[in-house]
Amino acid sequence: MIVQLTPTQLAKLRLVPGILSVIPDQIRQLHTTHTPTFLGLSEGSRLWKNSGYGDGVIIGVLDTGIWPEHKSLSDSGLGVSLYSGDPLVDYKLPLVYAGDVGSRYCYMGSISPSKVQGKIVVCDRGGNARVEKGAAVKLAGGLGMILANTADSGEELIADSHLLPATEVGEIAANKIRQYIKSDQSPTATILFRGTIIGTSPAAPKVAAFSSRGPNYLTPEILKPDVMAPGVNILAGWTGFVGPTDLELDPRRVEFNIISGTSMSCPHVSGIAALIRKAYPDWSPAAIKSALVTTAYNLDNSGKNIKDLASGEESTPFIHGAGHVDPNRALDPGLVYDMDTSDYISFLCAIGYDSNRIAVFVREPPSSDICSGKAGSPGNLNYPSFSVVFQSTSDVVTYKRVVKNVGSSLDAVYEVKVNSPANVDIKVSPSKLVFSAENKTLSYEITFSSVSLDWPTIIPSTFGSIEWSDGIHGVRGPIAVKWRQGSSRDSI
Repeated sequence: MIVQLTPTQLAKLRLVPGILSVIPDQIRQLHTTHTPTFLGLSEGSRLWKNSGYGDGVIIGVLDTGIWPEHKSLSDSGLGVSLYSGDPLVDYKLPLVYAGDVGSRYCYMGSISPSKVQGKIVVCDRGGNARVEKGAAVKLAGGLGMILANTADSGEELIADSHLLPATEVGEIAANKIRQYIKSDQSPTATILFRGTIIGTSPAAPKVAAFSSRGPNYLTPEILKPDVMAPGVNILAGWTGFVGPTDLELDPRRVEFNIISGTSMSCPHVSGIAALIRKAYPDWSPAAIKSALVTTAYNLDNSGKNIKDLASGEESTPFIHGAGHVDPNRALDPGLVYDMDTSDYISFLCAIGYDSNRIAVFVREPPSSDICSGKAGSPGNLNYPSFSVVFQSTSDVVTYKRVVKNVGSSLDAVYEVKVNSPANVDIKVSPSKLVFSAENKTLSYEITFSSVSLDWPTIIPSTFGSIEWSDGIHGVRGPIAVKWRQGSSRDSI
């Protein structure tokens, strides 16, 4: 029975004999990924408007798992979908630690069925896939799993579509559970869903423990990673040919899944790049990347440096790159570090490619001397960040950069501010860039000088930044410095 009542009528109705319950009707919102809002890309944001909402922009994807007719790419609405997983019984079950019954990481076939039958198993995170641990517990006869973080993953929690009732706990709670099992002769537990509780002001963003990180050992003069972007617990389309765990023994088939990984960060950045491309059709890929890098932020919502969930400590440019992408700021970067084909050819020459190998890319005759006059440091690639490798404690390294004024003011004047890494002196020449209608592109040199120290006192790496500002724009480039303590590239 559905009726419309005032609060007074509702109170009276509850008192009528025979009325078992009165349930107010509620407006339900569609549950979806919140990353667009987190990125500032809610409807009406500057980037959405200025890019025409990305109309006409096509993102090319080299992948074998993208099906263009998937519902996630459809413009039609989606109906209500109700699903409730099989809950554990509401009484407590015996609790065991996998390290006491076979393998702490719950490898397939490593758990003794006789010791986990009908029990909840605590599995340590690491060593193998998280969902594989749940499958191993289920195959051994376990009824549930607690995925316990170790120091390597800290307090990072990732949602997975396990094959049995499961929950994941951070390192602090995990240590308490392990201690409880060790101290109690008959430990028990259950897994119940009590709803979602979000802290009043959780620190965000944070770098996932699994996130790709530097330094770049192949070309250490190029800082990696470039930026960070949302990639944890992302609601995404899923193939119908495998189960949500991607395990062969998973019989379930779903159209959507909660996925985590750099493979989820990539489409976020690709989408932002597509919107910027729509707003500025003449911009090169390098200019778009520059805008994303120089406008990224490295402070969380509490004003502190972004933390690394793997260590619980503050992250560095080797972990977060320039920082977290900021789509709306990237729309107006002020200056960009642009590149064309010749820049990339010079870079290939600098890292040891000869003319014959490069000819494959540039379609030049193998006999032509493509690298003639192009020898130099890989660090001179016109990148928006800086990675320096000192060969000695008194080494000096100089890089050249070229910036293009893309701001609204043709007569902009930018002054430099340097945050020097520890044990490094930095000089920028010139320290002021004066642009005009005739001079939209200017260059500068940045010289890094190592402070003379004894090798035993050398710290592995230090970090800083350089920022050009005209009072409106802040064009920041991260700096990473390492000392080579040997003659081989592997010692970096």
